Amino acid sequence: MRKIVVTAFVSLDGVIQAPGGPDEDTTGGFEYGGWTTPYGDEMLGAAINEGMSKPFDLLLGRNTYDIFAAHWPYIATDPSADNYDEGDAGIARLFNGTTKYVATHEPDTLNWQNSKWLGKDVAAALRDLKNEDGPVLQIWGSSKLIQQLLTADLIDEFRLLIYPVAFGKGKRLFGDGTMPAAFKLESSQATTSGVILANYKRDGEIRTGSYALAEPSKAELERRKKLK
Repeated sequence: MRKIVVTAFVSLDGVIQAPGGPDEDTTGGFEYGGWTTPYGDEMLGAAINEGMSKPFDLLLGRNTYDIFAAHWPYIATDPSADNYDEGDAGIARLFNGTTKYVATHEPDTLNWQNSKWLGKDVAAALRDLKNEDGPVLQIWGSSKLIQQLLTADLIDEFRLLIYPVAFGKGKRLFGDGTMPAAFKLESSQATTSGVILANYKRDGEIRTGSYALAEPSKAELERRKKLK
């Protein structure tokens, strides 16, 4: 059975919009594109490489697909090229070679190699994929697609890279349609630049309790009435 794993660059207030560059996604007048770049270090690079060290397929929304398709196929992968960068070339080889499952209304325009349309019913298609044998399905970016999957409770794991910034606006990781769910922290560490790496796996339903008095005071009862 395959798992769906979200890898997300996220701000302290939950924004995941345009982490890689100023022209990546200016929707809604977002002017902070490229906010992850000042925090790159060896620990962060190692964590990202670790996340791609095992076989995976990509699961992408249309906007992120277009961003990736306009970038990774054009990265030099020939070591003799003047602009060759080993790190970028490694990611390009992985992304170009892996299967890309895409949520889109325009399947005929998927021109990046190894791209496949998820069909009209994305949730149903992904339930079928999850029941098959195969590598992990990794989501990068794709904020709209993530909202669909959160509503359908199809995400098994979050690999979050939490940056010490807040924006007050922008596309967020968790929207209003998110199905209530509990997660378990599997691992965490902080990089030298202040980014927190935290892996959360799905862990059943939300559990609740209470620190209230067994017999509420009159003041507490009055307080509750004001909430109605």
